[in-house]
Amino acid sequence: QVQLVESGGGSVQAGGSLRLSCTASGASHTPHETTYWMTWFRQAPGKEREGVAGLATRTGSALYADSVRGRFTVSQDNAKNTLFLQMNNLKPEDTAMYYCAAGIRVGIWSRENWYQYWGQGVQVTVSK
Repeated sequence: QVQLVESGGGSVQAGGSLRLSCTASGASHTPHETTYWMTWFRQAPGKEREGVAGLATRTGSALYADSVRGRFTVSQDNAKNTLFLQMNNLKPEDTAMYYCAAGIRVGIWSRENWYQYWGQGVQVTVSK
């Protein structure tokens, strides 16, 4: 059973930056031995959960939603089993609860139903 714990959320003004972290534990094998997809999702009030940035842990390949490409960067620290999301030039529309998710044999990285493990989420609020 994999446990995911996020940290780093908070409030920032538009144009600012935040860095989210997601630490994984409890896996019977380390992420870089098996290709997990680890992805950051977000959900704003009244909206569906959407994939923001995903990373194939074994290869380091990353994919991004169009709305964040060029502003957000997903990365990992294998030694610490931690996934990061560096968010720059934040906009009010980035305000949401951000979740870390992990899945094996993920078909569509941005679709939540492919993921078996989820963190509790952290709030990100961007003011004008």
